Amino acid sequence: GPCTECSCSSGKEPGKDPSHTKKKENGDRLSVPKIFFGTRTHKQIAQITRELKRTAYSSVPMTILSSRDYTCIHPVVSNSTSNRNEMCVELLEGKNGKSCAYYHGVHKLGEQHALQAARGLYQAWDIEDLVSLGRKLRACAYFAARELMVGADIVFCPYNYLLDPQIRESMDINLKGQVVILDEAHNIEDCARESVSYGVTEGQLRAAREELDFMVSNNIRQKDHGPLRAVCCSLI
Repeated sequence: GPCTECSCSSGKEPGKDPSHTKKKENGDRLSVPKIFFGTRTHKQIAQITRELKRTAYSSVPMTILSSRDYTCIHPVVSNSTSNRNEMCVELLEGKNGKSCAYYHGVHKLGEQHALQAARGLYQAWDIEDLVSLGRKLRACAYFAARELMVGADIVFCPYNYLLDPQIRESMDINLKGQVVILDEAHNIEDCARESVSYGVTEGQLRAAREELDFMVSNNIRQKDHGPLRAVCCSLI
């Protein structure tokens, strides 16, 4: 039979309550879980949303979480080869007297009813659709996707958004009591390993050793810096 809990059954938009709850008849709170759908690549998200569009649930409130590499529309940041995350943070903090006008337009895309009714995205959409709309309205697609998570019934994202605790925290993802679907889950082991791994170059190790040499030679917390220097030397 038809679903009774998600917003598509009544045609009403979910509230702004992040926990996505409704009231039972006896006054208790009934928690309606979100579906977090994790895939290995962003390209696979596009395939999944195409399939969603073909189902009876094509108009269910949704969002897609992705990195600034895919969603940033700021002309300087998006075309830069530098760290786009750092450049974005600098603009948001207003360093050097500059700010991001696109971030201030997030409200144009940040709610499900605005995205569906006013902007024409009634059915399942892809990252490119949101980015294209963001450019048209001068609204940041990256932060809009995060805002849309509040009222979404289903959230699409790469594996590491669900597996990496630092990313979960930065994206305000709480998986407790939610439904998690992992597409092609045999890839999870490699993804989990990457989430707790870190790559470093020999040049970085030598630079770190030089700084630690300075600390130790100047008697600055030798107990802490001495062993770290030894680690750098052994790796080099």
